[in-house]
Amino acid sequence: MATLADMMTQRVLVVDDDQTVSDVVCRYLSHAGYQVSHVADGDSALAAVAEQAPHLVVLDLMLPGLDGLQVCRRLRARPDGVPIVMLSALGTEQDRLVGLQLGADDYLTKPFSPRELVLRVQSVLRRAHAAPVPDQPELLRDGDLVLATGPRTATRAGADLSLTLREFDLLAHFLRHPARAFTRAELLEQVWNWSIGDQSTVTVHVRRLREKIEPDPAEPRRIVTVWGVGYRYEPGGAARG
Repeated sequence: MATLADMMTQRVLVVDDDQTVSDVVCRYLSHAGYQVSHVADGDSALAAVAEQAPHLVVLDLMLPGLDGLQVCRRLRARPDGVPIVMLSALGTEQDRLVGLQLGADDYLTKPFSPRELVLRVQSVLRRAHAAPVPDQPELLRDGDLVLATGPRTATRAGADLSLTLREFDLLAHFLRHPARAFTRAELLEQVWNWSIGDQSTVTVHVRRLREKIEPDPAEPRRIVTVWGVGYRYEPGGAARG
């Protein structure tokens, strides 16, 4: 766990045009030991990131000028890959999907608990600065589906699958544990390494995986829903379809 001395070296930029919200967020993050700065619009956010090189950005979506999605897109084009925690009053699955597709590391819906936000920030920063543990190369197969973890390639029926980093990790996890039911919380912890977080992140990624590996995503036979639990990977499911 990060010490107070560690957190004092970590800079967090808060981007929100709601003065009340930004005051609360800045106060809680400061009390948690972070060096916090604040801007209220998208253009200022991009300038502050370039000047301050923050370790994390707390980014509201509804901003004057450049909105949060545009800011996120531009930050993701930078080579430093600054982590982003999105804040939004828009809480539908589609809204989360858009944020996650653009590369947000976490998504928190307003109104939110400031204490939970601090925990989310701590979790994202801990994950971002953790030393990577190299995996032993594996070749994971299920029928026409093949994943090679060394080069991180995936094919279905010989055709390349375009998987994001997290989609690949989630599918590899399922293939390593066939026929086992996982809750969304377990997947969030074991694949994302998040002890807390929005479990709809898992739902979104499962839906996107189904669109890429299922013959009929509306009637999934590989990644099946276990009602009241979560998801299970059925080996040979596509062949049985």
